[in-house]
Amino acid sequence: MDTPVELIVGLGNPGPTYERTRHNAGADLVLDLAKSLNVELKIESKFFGDTAKVTLDGQSLRLLIPSTFMNRSGQSVAALSRFYQISCERILIVHDELDLPPGIARFKKAGGHGGHNGLRDTIKCLGNNSDFARLRIGIGHPGNVKQVADYVLKKASPKDQDLINNSMDDAIRSLPLAVTGQWEKAMNGLHSAD
Repeated sequence: MDTPVELIVGLGNPGPTYERTRHNAGADLVLDLAKSLNVELKIESKFFGDTAKVTLDGQSLRLLIPSTFMNRSGQSVAALSRFYQISCERILIVHDELDLPPGIARFKKAGGHGGHNGLRDTIKCLGNNSDFARLRIGIGHPGNVKQVADYVLKKASPKDQDLINNSMDDAIRSLPLAVTGQWEKAMNGLHSAD
């Protein structure tokens, strides 16, 4: 058995302006997961975010949505993981992914930040440790690097949003395997869902 998960973090930007934008796919998934478990996230100022304790498939874990802006996400992740002494390998970060089309979600064990500011700051705040797992929610790419900043901060088209929602549903169905450390089964299940 591989490493189980003790913390799932959904990355996004705070406030109504950014609700359901592409960049908030990670936060949206964690909100959907909490809703499916009948749990409400509560503001916890010492963790710079909204958090809840849940049990998923017998595995006790914490959910976190940083209330900092995306490029300061690490402040929140580091505060909660230090407080509860959760090692980097037991953290799953859910984030939007430009390199995957809408409708595709992928697990990944460790790796770099790939230009994602939320991941970049998290790695930095965790002492340059990038050993956490990721759940990448495909949002597609605008086709031009200069358009990326504007693209991620806008809502997806209704068609793309449906695809994103479907991939998030698939990902949530695969989470029980991931959080109990059955990464290979979780990856196989999710990666064959599309």
